[in-house]
Amino acid sequence: MLLCVSASHKTASFDLLERLSAPPAPIAPMIAAHDDCVQGAVVVATCNRFEAYVDMDEPVTAAGTVGVEAALMAIESATGVTAADLEGSYRVISGPAVAEHLFAVAAGLESVVVGEGEIAGQVRRALTEARAEGTTSAELERLFQRASEAQREIKNTTALGRAGRSLVRLGLDLAASRVADWGMLRVLLVGTGAYAAATLAALRDRGATDITVYSPSGRAERFAHKHAIDWVEQAAYATAARRADLIITCTTAEHHVLDAAILGGESTGPSRCPVGTPVPRRLVIDLGLPRNVDPDVAGVTGTEVLDLETIRLHAPLEELQATDAARALVQDAAHRFLVAGERRAVAPAVVALRRHAFDLLEEEIERARAKGDDGRTEHALRHFVGRLLHTPTTRAHEMAEHGRADDYVQALEALLGIQVSAATEPDIADDAQDLAG
Repeated sequence: MLLCVSASHKTASFDLLERLSAPPAPIAPMIAAHDDCVQGAVVVATCNRFEAYVDMDEPVTAAGTVGVEAALMAIESATGVTAADLEGSYRVISGPAVAEHLFAVAAGLESVVVGEGEIAGQVRRALTEARAEGTTSAELERLFQRASEAQREIKNTTALGRAGRSLVRLGLDLAASRVADWGMLRVLLVGTGAYAAATLAALRDRGATDITVYSPSGRAERFAHKHAIDWVEQAAYATAARRADLIITCTTAEHHVLDAAILGGESTGPSRCPVGTPVPRRLVIDLGLPRNVDPDVAGVTGTEVLDLETIRLHAPLEELQATDAARALVQDAAHRFLVAGERRAVAPAVVALRRHAFDLLEEEIERARAKGDDGRTEHALRHFVGRLLHTPTTRAHEMAEHGRADDYVQALEALLGIQVSAATEPDIADDAQDLAG
């Protein structure tokens, strides 16, 4: 059984998500080690969501409860966020709904800005990290691989990517009402990761040319050479920040990289300007989570701060047609995932039935040969058994698609005395090939 413990911008505050976004220790291995019935775990942790996907041994009584407990205890061990802290800020998704949820997440349908593209890569990286940590399972591998396939299908066949915009571009869109001429701005970019590269591209699209980069981790020079911009070392950072008209922070640092002291001013308390008011001398856009900018910056005279919370409040309305088309594709992909899973579940029973029938067939063929059969009886028997197996095999897949695989297994045991055990992957593949023929 699959389940997902999800805390996102829809259920939790950004303060709480900030505490979950960069755990000092990997969480998936803690979940996987919680109990023998936990088959695997993959954790997706981004700036606006934390989700633990857990594969449970379904026959275990109260498997769902054990899975949630495993996730909550691992979160507390890694981050210090207790179950009480999380109460009311997360939801549990289980069974068939897990696939539809992850597919929607990977497509950007559950993001702060609907259709943003960053989440697809984050979902792929989550699976890669789980593989490195040894916490995946066959079902989680299948789930995450199908999520990436669904995301690509949605990207290629709908306008969802154009309906939504990345957080970077939305933040700059909000800043645009305050900027008369992007070409005149002195911009300081703090950070050198993927968001920094996306931010730089978006700034250049708007005509910004005076761009300098600073990296708390010392990577500024390399980034600057790669992108043909200036950089500053730590000693010159404060001076560059005070000179800048626009500062954009987008690092994964767990501490504030910009505060009132760096800007050379004392905070007088929060004084954020509402959207549409005249531009202050300095605008700060904080795209980091954990937050890169100390709250005291908002109180520095002549400084306005836009953070993820503010950006989220001004996210554009969804373009309904593109979103509806994407939702339909997600539902279809989730249904196909479920059907494939149910067929895999019933495959051992189909293999057992066919083996039972063909064992009896070979016995009868041997008897016919012993009596001098010239091959006609053997041919007739093989044809007869093939036709006889067609209907129960078809019924197996029909029942599996309706979640009745267990009923099929019980019927085989009750009527024919066939004990069904797990079939190997080659067995299942061979069976599927036989049926296709």
